Amino acid sequence: MATKTKKQHGRDTAVQGTNDSSVVSKVSAAAQGYFQDSFLQHFVCKTSRRTPLINRGYYVRWRAVDHCVKTFLHITGNVSRRQIVVLGAGFDSLYFRLHADGALDGAVVFEVDFPDVTKRKAALIKGSPTLAEVFGPHLRSGTGPLCVSAGQYQLLGVDVRQKSQVEEALCAAGMDWSAPTLILSEVVLTYMETNWSDDIISWAAKRFPQSLFVLYEQIRPNDPFGRIMQNHFLKINSRLHAITEYPDCSAQKRRFLDLGWDQCVCLDMNQFYLGLVLEEERCRVEALEPFDEHEEWHLKCSHYFILTASRGSLTTRALLQDDPVPSVVPSSRSHSVLSVQPVQLSVEGLGMATCLLSPEQVLLTGGSSRAGRRAAPRLLFKGCKGWSSVSVEVSGELDVRLHHTATSLPGGDIVVFGGRSSPLNPVSGLVRLAVEPFISPDPAGPADGNTARLHVENMTCTGAPPAARWRHAAAVVDHSGENFLFVFGGKHESGAVLGDACFLHLKQQHWTEFSIKGSVPEPRHSHTACSHRMGGAVVFGGLNERGAPLGDVALLRPNGSGFAWEILEVQPSPVPRYSHSAHVIGDNLLLVGGVWLHSDGVPDVAVINLVTRCCVEFRLDRDSVPWPLMLHSFCSEITDPEEPELLLLGGGGNCFSFGTHFNCQPVTVDLTAALHQSELRDT
Repeated sequence: MATKTKKQHGRDTAVQGTNDSSVVSKVSAAAQGYFQDSFLQHFVCKTSRRTPLINRGYYVRWRAVDHCVKTFLHITGNVSRRQIVVLGAGFDSLYFRLHADGALDGAVVFEVDFPDVTKRKAALIKGSPTLAEVFGPHLRSGTGPLCVSAGQYQLLGVDVRQKSQVEEALCAAGMDWSAPTLILSEVVLTYMETNWSDDIISWAAKRFPQSLFVLYEQIRPNDPFGRIMQNHFLKINSRLHAITEYPDCSAQKRRFLDLGWDQCVCLDMNQFYLGLVLEEERCRVEALEPFDEHEEWHLKCSHYFILTASRGSLTTRALLQDDPVPSVVPSSRSHSVLSVQPVQLSVEGLGMATCLLSPEQVLLTGGSSRAGRRAAPRLLFKGCKGWSSVSVEVSGELDVRLHHTATSLPGGDIVVFGGRSSPLNPVSGLVRLAVEPFISPDPAGPADGNTARLHVENMTCTGAPPAARWRHAAAVVDHSGENFLFVFGGKHESGAVLGDACFLHLKQQHWTEFSIKGSVPEPRHSHTACSHRMGGAVVFGGLNERGAPLGDVALLRPNGSGFAWEILEVQPSPVPRYSHSAHVIGDNLLLVGGVWLHSDGVPDVAVINLVTRCCVEFRLDRDSVPWPLMLHSFCSEITDPEEPELLLLGGGGNCFSFGTHFNCQPVTVDLTAALHQSELRDT
């Protein structure tokens, strides 16, 4: 490689900085009990507690790498000599953990990184009694690129892109090229130009005839989360390179096979976590901290992968299990594209609830934004010149809440139920909202500067109230001519996922018990429930107790004694999803957005005919939206049933360590093509 330019040196320095951030996050996860590592703390000057989402993210990374390393050491346990080569090791503590576990019998660990990084690491090791004690009298400084030499541990300061220097340094440190060897690279190769990383992968296949390559990196750059992820690394001058040419697991697998490896298995982290981490361990991890960022957790995991590639018959046994969680291919996907247009109005929020007061008026309640969590509702008004915002004068107290429901009642009032201010603080009780009719004094102009009035009444209900919850679903159902608020599922502060069905008699304000027949849908949260014209409700999707998205359609029908559940067999099967929105148009269930475990199947719009039980899915054309349109933790309303237009409001999330994203404007979706192609237009 030619002498570094000033620009290249700056990029290398930025890449080295990712090591410092990463080790602080690992220390945070270890401190909260996600995994055991008493050595990491000696590689940081100042600790910092990360968010539960980041702790989980670094846990699953640690778990995946630990799984691969332990499997390799197990299958080579009878071999007298085996080796681990860590490329771009940074301040990783792998050697110290394996030594403490007594897992390094006959094994030598070689760590390779930039000279500046390895010199800092060597100084930290020598300056820490705890780390130095691991080596005892064997700890000594090396010469040239060898910074630390201690028998089973060799720390080498070499730029991994310079293969000849790496090979020379490994030879000098005692590398046995014929011994079974694990080559580990955690978010290293992607920071270099793809021709260099390809060259390293090819070189390793040629030089190590009995080897296992373990790679942990990012994938899927082109969806909204992927765009935010890429922009983050661009901002810190650490561009992701290979992700463009190898954007998914299939491409990464082909990459290694084309570059000389015999076999290869590549899993995204959702597949690894749900397929290869035991349920008992998942339950332990998920109970460590209050957590309510499910969407961002699954999106993060769908954008990282763990790969194992093998050379030689011995290491083949160390490959990951191929496809432990088979994905559902959405065969119902249509070639049609639905047009999306941004609305020139500043509205953002996560975890809001909306109600359509009329085709021209939408009420927004709760949620959080850049300004924080809010209790003050907002009214959107559509005039001749488009949508505008109207301030709301509130009479009464309205709690701060997220992930609640706001359900329109016959007669125009709204019932707000559930929600939370934090995962430890659910909101109990119900609130009835009454909005005074709002008429813009200037129908031809915007409604800005005008005020709507909202009356808030705390409802006093009799009967046994349901447990406080959030991420539930609610709809109005009818039984024997009486209206009831139907509440199903949700999350509880204990961490439990709920599966109960509750009914509030709206006129008597009494929680009523009904006999419910049929197969009860499994417990879930972040699902939807829509009123059905037969008096019942349609429930779709959600996240189950195991943390997997659901794709079932359940119809609640009234009968003489109460209600009955019917699970509809839909063909083709709709893409499972949660944190979506839903509407019933005649006999048709419209599903919008949400999160699935596989980013290449990010759901857009699906239309399910509840009579024929056929499903067609459509793609949204986001090209007219200049910012990433993230369709989870959002709301939607159909504002004009005659010319079906869908208004999408809010949405976004905390994108792992890449920052929080808010959809900054509402957008509209023209549903005409979807309803026409599916032959579902209401007659």
